[in-house]
Amino acid sequence: MPFARLASATTPTCHIGLGLAAVGRPGYINLGRDEDLPADRSVDALRARTHELLDAAYAQGVRYFDAARSYGRSEEFLAAWLTARPDLDDIVVGSKWGYTYTAAWSTDAEQHEVKNHSVPTYKRQRAETAAVLGDRLDLYQIHSVTPDSPALTDKELHAELAQAAAQGVSIGFSTSGPAQADAIRAALAVTVDGEPLFRTVQSTYNALETSAAPALAEAHDAGLTVIVKEGMANGRLAGPNAPDVVKAVAEETSLGCDAVALALVLRRPWAGVVLSGAATTRQLASNLHAAAADLDEEQLARLATLVEEPHAYWEKRGQLPWH
Repeated sequence: MPFARLASATTPTCHIGLGLAAVGRPGYINLGRDEDLPADRSVDALRARTHELLDAAYAQGVRYFDAARSYGRSEEFLAAWLTARPDLDDIVVGSKWGYTYTAAWSTDAEQHEVKNHSVPTYKRQRAETAAVLGDRLDLYQIHSVTPDSPALTDKELHAELAQAAAQGVSIGFSTSGPAQADAIRAALAVTVDGEPLFRTVQSTYNALETSAAPALAEAHDAGLTVIVKEGMANGRLAGPNAPDVVKAVAEETSLGCDAVALALVLRRPWAGVVLSGAATTRQLASNLHAAAADLDEEQLARLATLVEEPHAYWEKRGQLPWH
């Protein structure tokens, strides 16, 4: 793995990271979030919740933390937590640029984020991230690359990203949409001065959406660290929303549905880090049980029946309301 501090971690949960999308802003599309977060969604309340989660995650062995410019104040919350704990030198911090948060701390904004992969957006957001996280940033990813993204062909942008890499920041990209595999393969071909530009790829993969798997295996074989997001399909594989098959396997293994869903992802040999999107410490503890789950072949075969056609999956995701 390209991150020395993460690679040196020896705890059983070192391959599970914590994503801050669900707690860095008052509105998000995860199911059940109305019950997960307090009625008070003030900046102070979500800062406190984020710090509570970060404390619990670190205590249980999590060493990778994932933020983004579009996740409200996630970078700010994470930076404050890190500043209060300067001796923690085994943490890996990742963030993303390419979406601008536009909801002004509202849960019912008409638009919560705006996507733009241009060089001016990169320069602006890179400066914003640097002002908040300083030298604690280890990984900077392009947020939600699709096959038609200009980020795949913009040579000026590639030069800017290569300059950041030369200064010690690993460069990666995340993907979204039904053509994730195409985006991954196109990104693998991006080079600067004959050298591959990207060190990581962060993609959606779960029991319902598996279409990126072959390309993620190729990325892993090419030396990239694969980070998996949305392992619980924005809550569709958790708790009361989980399909009956997931509930049955959870009962058989004495685990939560969330742990079963994440355990399925952790079994993939190309998965370097699997993100938890927990909004409560109880959810986090349940998620972390995935690292010890032992799913047998018959259970895996039943879970494999849940796979949806990619366009149908992403259409359903696009219909999820911002809570």
